Amino acid sequence: MQDSLPHFMEEMGIPGISGIDTRALTKKLRSRGTMKGAIIDATDDLEHAFDQLHATVLSDQLVAKVSTTKPYPNPGTKKNIVLIDFGVKHSILRELAARDCNTIVLPYTATAQDILKLHPDGVLLSNGPGDPEMMTEAVAMVAEIQEHLPVFGICLGHQILARANGAKTFKMKFGHRGFNHPVRENATGRIMFTSQNHGYAVDPASIDPEKLIVTHTEINDNVVEGIKHRHYPAFSVQFHPDAAPGPMDAVDLFDDFLQMIDMRKEDKTNA
Repeated sequence: MQDSLPHFMEEMGIPGISGIDTRALTKKLRSRGTMKGAIIDATDDLEHAFDQLHATVLSDQLVAKVSTTKPYPNPGTKKNIVLIDFGVKHSILRELAARDCNTIVLPYTATAQDILKLHPDGVLLSNGPGDPEMMTEAVAMVAEIQEHLPVFGICLGHQILARANGAKTFKMKFGHRGFNHPVRENATGRIMFTSQNHGYAVDPASIDPEKLIVTHTEINDNVVEGIKHRHYPAFSVQFHPDAAPGPMDAVDLFDDFLQMIDMRKEDKTNA
């Protein structure tokens, strides 16, 4: 069966837009930063539409809208990983499955006690939307869990790990979007091209050098793109290593996470 795209979208209740000057829209966003927007019909009353848009209050509880409400497994036979779902992408689960990890996905509301009673080998903090400053309970959870288990954070998970160690975050004017953001690995000078989609970032001036090391930096604007804890087996990156940037420039970070788990087990055995 064949169907036209407009008819399919109408049947599925999906809004669409065409015929706009995307260059003009891009210039407006580049000069004014991120703004609210609305898609309306050409016949709609513009003044009324603007009034509705200005009156719209955007929720600051975006993670609650996208996180799972119940735990679920992504089975494997090797390392036991707890993945905290702040808005996780399936590509992260695929990378863990490719390494035969036995993953349990928990809601964003999971506490340190919820995690510890599962006896995982490590914890992965997923990507997700919204302001990390709103994630106070998750920050408290990470501050406790990093003392007991290896932690790997991605995107929002990176910002939460930073805040759990006293750093602050801020709203960027434009944010980072797309597959072509060059990031420097500070220890080696290696440049990788990364996939990014975030509107908040870690404030470098707020990082306590006694706790955290900045491991990665965005070349174009010096945004903090990665951190590592000096005392705990915990690290994070602002970009998405699962999203095939480069296309394989950053995927080895999952291997680094699993290796960190092995090293911690060896340290505990030899202690």
